[in-house]
Parts: sequence; C-alpha cells; structure tokens
Amino acid sequence: MATRTVTSRIDDYFLLDELLSEDERLIRDTVRRFVDREVLPHIGGWWLRGEFPTHLIPQLAGLGLLGANLPAEYGAAGVSNVAYGLILQELERGDSGLRSFASVQGSLVMYPIYAFGSEEQRRRWLPALARGEVIGCFGLTESTAGSDPAAMQTRARRVPGGWELQGTKMWITNGSLAHVAIIWAKDEEGVVRGFIVETDRPGFSAQEITTKASMRASDTAELVLQGVRLPDEAALPEAVGLRAALKCLTQARYGIAWGAVGAATACLEEALTYARARIAFGRPIAQTQIIQERLVDMLQEVVKAQLLAYRLGQLKDAGKASYVHVSLAKRNNVRAALRVAREARSILGAYGITLDYHAMRHASNLESVDTYEGTYDIHTLIVGRDITGLDAF
Repeated sequence: MATRTVTSRIDDYFLLDELLSEDERLIRDTVRRFVDREVLPHIGGWWLRGEFPTHLIPQLAGLGLLGANLPAEYGAAGVSNVAYGLILQELERGDSGLRSFASVQGSLVMYPIYAFGSEEQRRRWLPALARGEVIGCFGLTESTAGSDPAAMQTRARRVPGGWELQGTKMWITNGSLAHVAIIWAKDEEGVVRGFIVETDRPGFSAQEITTKASMRASDTAELVLQGVRLPDEAALPEAVGLRAALKCLTQARYGIAWGAVGAATACLEEALTYARARIAFGRPIAQTQIIQERLVDMLQEVVKAQLLAYRLGQLKDAGKASYVHVSLAKRNNVRAALRVAREARSILGAYGITLDYHAMRHASNLESVDTYEGTYDIHTLIVGRDITGLDAF
C-alpha cells in the first residue's frame, strides 16, 4: 500500500499558528528550544529522584517567564495572555512540575501582590520575584480544607503592631524552596485575609513531602505556622474575603488549561513516532486500524484543547474571560490530556512504563493536575451553577 505524504504538523493540525502574532510565535519557540535543550534530556532522572531543577530558575527568569503577563513597570515581561499561555504550554511539555513552579510564582504569588497589595508591596516584591531572586509559594489548602477552602483552620489574630498567624497548610508547591509565602487565614471575625509571610520568620517551618508518586520533579511541602508574628504592612490591604483567594486560583487555572495542552501534545507526538517505527507482524503498528483510531482520538482531544485554550486567551486579553470560562477550560483540557497520556502509554507497550519515554511521567503528573486548583468535579459544579442558576455545592 502506498504511503501518503503527511501535510499537517501534528502539533498544529488546525493551523493555529496562523492566528498567533509574530511575537507570540517567537516567545513560544524560544521556550520550546529551552525545554528541548535544558529539560527533556534530564527530566526522567530528576523525576525519578524527586528533584526539582532549581538550577533552571535563573534561566526561567532570564527569559522573562516568571509572571510574564504582569506589567513591565514591576519587572515582568508584560506579554499578552495568549503568549503567557504558550509559555506554560511549552513548560508543561517538559514537565508539569516546571509549569507548576512558574504558575505558582506568577499567578499565585506575584498576581496577588499586584492585584491586592499596596504600591510599596508591589515595588518591594514583584521585581525580585520576576528575577527569580525571591521564590514564592501560596498557602491556601489545608489537610481538611481543599475543595472547601472556607473550612480553613489557620487563624490570624490581631496583636500590638500587627498580626499573629497559627495553623498549617498542605500540598504547597514551592513550599520548601520559598523565601516568601502568600498565606490565607481567618481573622477573629472569620474573615479570610491574605498576608505576605517571609519564611525565615520565627515559628514558620516547611517540610517537603517526599512520598509522592506524581509531580515528583516538583517541590511540595507542608507549611506550619506556630505563632508567626507579622507587622501590619505584611497584610495585603485588598485581600479581604475568600473571593480574593479564589481570584488568584482563577489566574492559576488559566495557565493550567494551557499547560495541559503541552503535556497532551508531547504524549501524542511520542506515541505517533513510536507507532510509525514499531514493527509488529511485518508492518508498523501505525498501519493498523486500531492504532490509527486511537491516534486520531488523541489528536481530536489535543485539537479541541488547543482551540479552547486559544479562545480563552483571546477572551482574557479582551477582558471578557470569566472564572466559569476558566473552569470549563481547566476541566476539559486536563482530563483530555490525562486520557491522551494514558493512551500514549498503552501504545508504547512495555516501553511506556519506563522513564526513557515521557508518557507515563506525564500521565502520573496529570493525575495531580486533574485534582489541584479545583478538581474535575468542583469545576463541573462551578459551570453547572452558572448554566442552571442553581447551586449544587
């Protein structure tokens, strides 16, 4: 049977590149080359050993990837939200842990300081965070307060000259690396407030979680705050009420919707390459109907996720994206990427369970990504409430 010429790039099957600006393509391609050169040759070993590649932080900062969609006047790159999404897409093509680091630094640390902080706080912290000289983390989740953050037990008590924090936070990305933490706590009236907490303050400690079978190339920790004293100026003045914390999560979920596309694309490309080369019963397995059907199903999921992420980016740049748009995109794209990764692992056969290939690592990571920043079910309820007008929480 004759072999036909492949006319479309598998990672751009619907020619989305034509819709990107020259700057957006340049940014995307720059990050792609960085990941190809600095991440992919080594990520399997880092993941196996449970290491986050801290030596890459200066390079991430030097490329302008930390908080890239925030204003240049605070040391950030000031790129479009589409470009920012493409950055996270390419980082997650390398590994979810790398994207998580950048996502937390930009969306969960720099964003709340920018959106809810004073001008003095912005000037003090944002340039250093953009340069990677200061690493941040976001302390909202607790062991018994994940999907229901309003159930948090961490408390902020007024003391002379400031505040005292008491409580614990769990599953905190960058937790044991961080120089500063954005901590959310309830005050004596039960109002949730946000604070900038330097991690060298007495009473603050972080314990890395090392028993993970997912996100192993990411730093994850438990934070303990035992009578941590803060001055008044550590409070984010506009971070009052749980809505402020949820706005930060919306920023992070936006990036995840793009990042999942990168993981899915990596798995599809790997499965296709393998299927074309793997000979069984005298022909490539890609020449069998069952493998072609599986590859086309994977491609379909990738294309849908790409289109959804791009349109979401357009809406965000136009100021029209709502948190429910972001929830639908996060819900769809991460679950789609997880399906693609699992299918790729299966097509790779026995090789699929090794770290010489990438599908199993992505599938394992995506199990976590499907859970954090709002589970699939939580996003179902968010969108369901929006379209029915009825609250099922």
